[in-house]
Amino acid sequence: MKIGIFYEHQLPRPWQPDSELQLFQNALDQVELADRLGVDYVWTVEHHFLEEYAHSSAPEVFLAACSQRTRNIRLGHGVVLMPPGYNHPARVAERIATLDLVSNGRVDFGTGESSAEAELAGFGIDRTQKRAMWRESLEAVCRMMVEEPFDGYEGRYGRMPARNVVPKPVQKPHPPLWVACSRRETIRLAAQHGIGALSFTFMSAEEARGWVDDYYRTLAAECQPIGYAINPNLAIVTGFMCDQSADHARAMGQTGLQYFAYALAHYYVFGSHEPGVTDIWNNYVKNPINLPIVDGANSCVGTPDDVRKSLRAFEDAGIDQVVLVSQCGKNRHEDVCASLELFAREVMPEFKEREDRRAREKAERMAPIIERAMSRKPARSASAEGGSTLIQAGGLP
Repeated sequence: MKIGIFYEHQLPRPWQPDSELQLFQNALDQVELADRLGVDYVWTVEHHFLEEYAHSSAPEVFLAACSQRTRNIRLGHGVVLMPPGYNHPARVAERIATLDLVSNGRVDFGTGESSAEAELAGFGIDRTQKRAMWRESLEAVCRMMVEEPFDGYEGRYGRMPARNVVPKPVQKPHPPLWVACSRRETIRLAAQHGIGALSFTFMSAEEARGWVDDYYRTLAAECQPIGYAINPNLAIVTGFMCDQSADHARAMGQTGLQYFAYALAHYYVFGSHEPGVTDIWNNYVKNPINLPIVDGANSCVGTPDDVRKSLRAFEDAGIDQVVLVSQCGKNRHEDVCASLELFAREVMPEFKEREDRRAREKAERMAPIIERAMSRKPARSASAEGGSTLIQAGGLP
């Protein structure tokens, strides 16, 4: 089982003039440390206008900075928002390919839509159409990274004439594809399209087992790949803090993770937000919630033995990657680093030792399933192909 770390770039109020600067510099130091320790992945979100909860509106810039301070850790977009109101498909293809080049082929291309009204309304995106926008844009981006030249497309939500979209990524045919999942419906959607499922639902290993079974059963029976390669993987996000004292680990993790859940619910469930005014941290302090995201079944918070036990349960459930969340709320940079170092020293080696064999056995098991699924990939119809276009020179301005 692979191990990742995860960033929303949370920044609860009150803010100082250098708060965002310190936030990003700390995160870069943490990623550099994780790379040295042998962590497999770093994931970062794309969110807009979600102050305090996620100051991560340009993940491609953060991941590019990570690429130059690391050598092995994979760089995961968790996720790129795909409706064209957020990002034009050609710009997505160009940025993903460029990041793949500057990182020497270490990008994982996670995709999503967002459901926060602050983002959707801010970019004028129709909530009822966002899933269809995601699919149309993702299909176009995959083609842009493969076709030379890209034949163009005429879609419901966008259009583009034939152009050669450059540069092309290092990884062929394109970096591994993922989609953000929070419900079983999206897990099945990921499997149907041959995409890795990146779950942001805090869950127990027993709950995860059901998601794993759904995902791989659907992939075997129904997959028609949207891309040109299949990424058969399921990753889950879970809370993390590790210390020799279980009480200290929980003390470090409790407030940060509870605030993570509170701020998430503020934007996605119950909150009324006035931009630049609402103080989410203060509201949380006045009305704290107690969610089961720091107990042993739903998180990796505790002693090395506690964390090991939780990870073994997720591994036994068939999870391919566990992504650890510790940069949240007002968790201290020093505590995040100390937790990573202890985890890497006393817990991670066991899972590293098993990973090569697990990956080989899985590749052998999945090979005929992937072959059958790729044979079901729909051919593009003639009406969908734009054909070559001669572009006349326009002259200098």
